[in-house]
Amino acid sequence: MPSPDTAPPTVEDVAAAAGVSTATVSRVLNGLGGVREPLRRKVLAAVETLGYVPNAGARAMMLRRSGTIGAIFPTVDNAIFAKAIDALQRRLAESGLQLLLATSGYDPQTEARQALSLLTSGVDGLLLCGCGQSAELLQRLAQRGVPVVHVMTWPAPPGLVTVGFDNARAMGQAVRLLLDLGHRRIAMLAGVTQDNDRAEARVAGVREALRAAGLDLPATRLTERRYGLAAARDGLRWLLQARPAPTAVVCGNDVLAFGALLEAHRLGLAVPEQLSIVGFDDLDLAGHVQPALTTVRVPAEEMWRLAAERVIDAMRGAEVPRATEIEVALVVRDSTAPPPRERAARRVSRR
Repeated sequence: MPSPDTAPPTVEDVAAAAGVSTATVSRVLNGLGGVREPLRRKVLAAVETLGYVPNAGARAMMLRRSGTIGAIFPTVDNAIFAKAIDALQRRLAESGLQLLLATSGYDPQTEARQALSLLTSGVDGLLLCGCGQSAELLQRLAQRGVPVVHVMTWPAPPGLVTVGFDNARAMGQAVRLLLDLGHRRIAMLAGVTQDNDRAEARVAGVREALRAAGLDLPATRLTERRYGLAAARDGLRWLLQARPAPTAVVCGNDVLAFGALLEAHRLGLAVPEQLSIVGFDDLDLAGHVQPALTTVRVPAEEMWRLAAERVIDAMRGAEVPRATEIEVALVVRDSTAPPPRERAARRVSRR
């Protein structure tokens, strides 16, 4: 290791070792064009040999950029957000950018504080979940002129850039599957809709699909729970108290659906013979639980990678689309089937 008294190598040292100007070194290190490939390799070799580390503060002052992108997630205690963070970080790294991460706990005031803190830290762009932020925060973000992309929702409200999908329409696909199977007593185990526009839209999607079939979603067939297994199990028990009991439950995400599956098993309810269950997200575990979960597949990696590209393009001054829709798909597995009476009628009709 070098002695503590040894001065760290400078950009001038790199230029001298490579036999080029400091301007050439700067262009190579900042990823700018106009440098021939042989010279670029000589500069990078000198950087490696000398162990040169660019001064981030000086670089930021020169470029008027920090090289960082901020992202605020409701939580990291959910596999769908873990996938998102991984995809986002990998795409930013490809462009030499760093990710600064914050969480809000689904609290808009915390989200606003975190957003302003990231702006104070000098992030070059910001990614947010959904479009449910306060008008005050949106105004502050617009005043700062930092590129902001809202993810996981579509279409875009006026003035915002979004990359996502129609949560209501996606949930409607799940309800129509159950209707086609013959279910009429359909309940919903939703996420908490307060301060969560995605969860609110999914409840709206269930209502709309049922209304189109001449059905409703009474209070006895709708309950909201935090995204956790224990809360989901409690929610399913609550829904099953209704008389007559539901024959199918559509869940606000896969975590709630996993909890519902566990509780149905504990209660001795056969899924899907006695109760059909549908999730939302298509987490990796969804295809491996027993029975395998019918769910709505959300391509999280594609969505967040594209969101990162939107921020990068905006940073570079390129025109970006206001609203980019990501296609989701219903994945039918083993947790859904016709309701008991419908199956019995079908068996009789085959005789």
